[in-house]
Amino acid sequence: MKSIFHLAYHVRDLEQARHFYCGLLGCEEGRSTDTWVDIDFFGHQLSLHLGEPFSVANTGKVGDHMVPMPHLGIILAMDDWKQLASRLSDSGAVEFVLEPHIRFAGEPGEQATMFFLDPFGNPIEVKGFSSLEQVYAK
Repeated sequence: MKSIFHLAYHVRDLEQARHFYCGLLGCEEGRSTDTWVDIDFFGHQLSLHLGEPFSVANTGKVGDHMVPMPHLGIILAMDDWKQLASRLSDSGAVEFVLEPHIRFAGEPGEQATMFFLDPFGNPIEVKGFSSLEQVYAK
């Protein structure tokens, strides 16, 4: 069964959210009202509602790093990941929680990853795989 993912969470300012998710990340805006906006988040539906974002803490241990939990993530093909990593790095508009790098090199599930926060403190992870068939490799 294949489906489209949906997640709704809080942001404090819809215009700032539009600028970040659409302008910087390159996502498309969908429907909206004065209290929420839908974002096509790389093929999935992200609904951003006005409110106070959830609290996060770096409690997720992955390899040698502690990563923010909970977090939203997306998996891209490696070329797309590299393009987004370059755009974000070059923009100077995001402060990386975890700089773009390769983890599990030479192992099953080798992946590129980066973590950053949206303007409201919501953590986002973007992974890149040379083959999407490796996402669940053991």
